[in-house]
Amino acid sequence: MNEIAFMDATAQAGLVRSKEVSPVELVDGAIERIERLNPSLNAVIHPLYEQAREAAKSPATGPFSGVPFLVKDLAAECQGAPLSDGSRFTAGRYVSPADSELVRRFKAAGLLVLGKSNTSEFGLLPTTEPERFGPTRNPWDISRGPGGSSGGSAAAVASGMVPAGHASDGGGSIRIPASCCGLVGLKPTRGRNSLAPGIGDIAGGIIHEHVVTRSVRDSAAILDATSGSMPGDPYFPSRPERPFLEETREGAWRDAGRLKIGFGTEPLNGAITHPECVAAARSAALLCEELGHDVVEASPSVNSGMMFKSFGQVMTAYLGWNIAAWERRTGYVPAEVDFEAVTWRMYQHSKKQTGADYLLAWQDLHKCCRQFAEFFSEYDLWLSPTLAQPPVPLGYFDYSYETRMQHISHLGDFTGFTLVSNASGQPAVSLPLHWTQNGAGGGLPVGVQLTGRYGDEATLIRLAAQLEQARPWAHRRPPVSAVSPSETK
Repeated sequence: MNEIAFMDATAQAGLVRSKEVSPVELVDGAIERIERLNPSLNAVIHPLYEQAREAAKSPATGPFSGVPFLVKDLAAECQGAPLSDGSRFTAGRYVSPADSELVRRFKAAGLLVLGKSNTSEFGLLPTTEPERFGPTRNPWDISRGPGGSSGGSAAAVASGMVPAGHASDGGGSIRIPASCCGLVGLKPTRGRNSLAPGIGDIAGGIIHEHVVTRSVRDSAAILDATSGSMPGDPYFPSRPERPFLEETREGAWRDAGRLKIGFGTEPLNGAITHPECVAAARSAALLCEELGHDVVEASPSVNSGMMFKSFGQVMTAYLGWNIAAWERRTGYVPAEVDFEAVTWRMYQHSKKQTGADYLLAWQDLHKCCRQFAEFFSEYDLWLSPTLAQPPVPLGYFDYSYETRMQHISHLGDFTGFTLVSNASGQPAVSLPLHWTQNGAGGGLPVGVQLTGRYGDEATLIRLAAQLEQARPWAHRRPPVSAVSPSETK
């Protein structure tokens, strides 16, 4: 079972189909690993073991029939499980009466939900250190965070608890933990995965949902299983010409020909990029050239001051909406004691905003999105670091009175490459193509990001699969994992 732990979801499903292993055995093995590793990592906060064992007796006959899985404890509804959004405000106050459409599709694909994974409070921060549940730790170095807000799922997948986990992304929250934990993190096009039935969009379509995985083929195949709009959805991206999984085949790369790739290492907010992150992107750019693509040092030109200010205003409104929705759902009135300091302060700001403020912020964001999208009239993809820094220590985003300004600075110094595609709705993926080499943090994963045109996950997936074959990462094991590390360099 420990050897199976680091097979991807596609391989595990293949073992079930060939009857080499049963779904019950896969579930029991995953539960054993969670119970053994979770005290060190704190990735799983709501076990659903008995539900999973019962479902394993007769799993749905989809492409991932019998494969263990986790659902992030944010927004997604999983029948019979508590939904917390990482907050004290929701403590013990709500159990999902039914699955949301995305979770229903996960289950229809045969995935078996073993539990809910940890997240930051309301998914606000690029780390996973909620006061209510405590911090999730990075399996590559437990003194560091796994990124956020999907850090629970990322730590679980990276350590071998499960082969794939649900994640959501409102400013990088799929790609950030993928970068920090050495995983594939694809943020699809806006509307590719539906938020039905309870939600049309979140914050004007900024928040997108998918998974973190060990392989490109898993991310593609799960997207095949879950994508597609529902009646009444506000966004209907064009359907792909063929299944996303087909884009991972070698023939698909050869048929697609040469790509023109823009390459840059400076964040759109002007922050300084860590040398390891620069090295990661430069090495990936050289690899793309070796694979026959045209790579030009070029980045989008965006009014970064306007973009980051307006994005912050939209996210402030998102928080106000989220807390108001919870108040209406539960009947509980928000009080300062129920929230983390950064959340409460942001919530107070939200109550001063008007509808006009929100719409003006989106007007400015749309201007920036047009600037960003213009870049892709000349280039097929933009290649960059995923983050401006390797995984940072736990506590890096501390928000006390004394560190408030430092907190804001740290947000910008860490991210800077990710949130623009949330605003524009374009797909982007983080790939684990680099590991640090020196110093106390040696052997930490560093992601490389590819951003594509709106609706064009296919090109991203083709190049991602090509890079995975040229520079594979499946052999790597973190120090905290289901098996002893065989190679971490």
